[in-house]
Amino acid sequence: MANAQHLEILQRGVKRWNKWRRDHPDIRPDLSGDELPELDEDIDLLIAAVVNEVAPGRAPADEGGLSGAVLNGINFRRANLANARLDRAMLIEANLSGANLRGASLAGCVLTGAKMTGIDARDANFNAATLRWADISRAKLAGANLRLANADEVRARRADLRDTDLFYASFVMADLSGANLSGATVYGVSAWDVNLSEATQKRLVITKATEPTVTVDDLQVAQFLHLIISNQNIRTVIDSIATKAVLILGRFTPERKAVLETVRDALHSRGFVPILFDFDRPASRDFTETVMTLAHLARFIVADLTDPASLPKELEAIVPRLAVPLLPLIEQGSRPYAMFSDYWKYDWVLDIVEYRTPASLKRSFDRLVVRPAERAARSLASRRAQAGLPS
Repeated sequence: MANAQHLEILQRGVKRWNKWRRDHPDIRPDLSGDELPELDEDIDLLIAAVVNEVAPGRAPADEGGLSGAVLNGINFRRANLANARLDRAMLIEANLSGANLRGASLAGCVLTGAKMTGIDARDANFNAATLRWADISRAKLAGANLRLANADEVRARRADLRDTDLFYASFVMADLSGANLSGATVYGVSAWDVNLSEATQKRLVITKATEPTVTVDDLQVAQFLHLIISNQNIRTVIDSIATKAVLILGRFTPERKAVLETVRDALHSRGFVPILFDFDRPASRDFTETVMTLAHLARFIVADLTDPASLPKELEAIVPRLAVPLLPLIEQGSRPYAMFSDYWKYDWVLDIVEYRTPASLKRSFDRLVVRPAERAARSLASRRAQAGLPS
C-alpha cells in the first residue's frame, strides 16, 4: 500500500516533492493501493475502476473506504513522478499537466476528469485505469500500456500514442484528432463515434500476440476487419448483404404498413435480406445519409409511392447519385407525386407496379417485383464489369 512518508512529502507541495525526488533518485515513490495476488489483479482493477468512477464536478468528499491513496483534486502540475507507483490511487480531477510519469505504474488508477495535458508518460502502465473525460492532449504516451483502460470521451488531441498497447481499451466518443497511433495494438478496442480527424493511423495491429500479425491503417475499420478475419459467420453475412439485401421504402401509417410488411415477408421467403425503412417521421440530414448508406448496400430498392410523405426527399438523394434498380409500387387509384416523372431518364428506375391489395401483390410478387428487379440488377452489374467498375 502507499508509503506514509511519501504521501506526507507529497502533501507539502510539488516544489518540495520534486526537490526530494532530485535528492533521492534511487527511491521509487509508492502511492499505490494494497497488492493483490497476480491472478486476481486485472479483475480487481476493472471492478475498482467502475465502482470508483464519478463524473467531473462530482468528486466524493470522503473516499476513505476505497483502496489506494486518495488524491482527488490534488495539484501534481509538473511533478516528477517518474517510475512512481500510483496503482489504484484516486486522482479524480487532479491536475497532472506537464508531470513526468515516465515509467510510472498507474494500474487501476481513477483519473476521471483529470488534467493531464503535456504529460510525459512514455512506457507508463495504465492497465485498467479510468481516464473518462480526462484531458491528455499533447501527452507523450509512446510505448505505454493502456490495456483494458476506460478512456471514453477522453480528450487526446495531438497525443503521442505510438506503439501503445490498447488491448480491449474503450475510446467511445473520444477526441483523438491529430493524435499519432502508429504501431498501436488495437485488438478489442471500442471506438464508437471517435474523432480521428488528422490523426496518424499506420500499422495498427488488429490481432492478438498469439496470432499472425495483421495491420490496418484505420482504427474504425479495425474492429470490422477483425470480425471478417476471425468469424466465418460474419463473412457469410457480408456476402448475403452484398447479393441479397433489398431496401424497402415507404410510410408506416396503418394503411401503408400492411403493404410494406407484405413486401418484406415475400422477399424473406425468397432468400433475400429485406431492410425495412420507416419514413413516418421528419427527414433530416442524418436521416437522409442513413438511407443513402443502406441504398449503397442494396441489390435493388422497392419504394411504395402511395401517400409518400418524406419519400420524395430521400429518392431525390438516391436516384440521381446511385445506379441501383428502383422498383416503384403504387396502389390502384393513386397517382405518383408530380416530380417522380423526372426519374424516367434514369434507366435503373423501373416501371411503376400497380397493386389492388397486399394480397394481390403477394400472389404476383415474382412476376411484378422479383423478376424485373433481378433483370435490372444483372444488367447494371454487366455494364459495370464491361466498364471495369467495381460491382
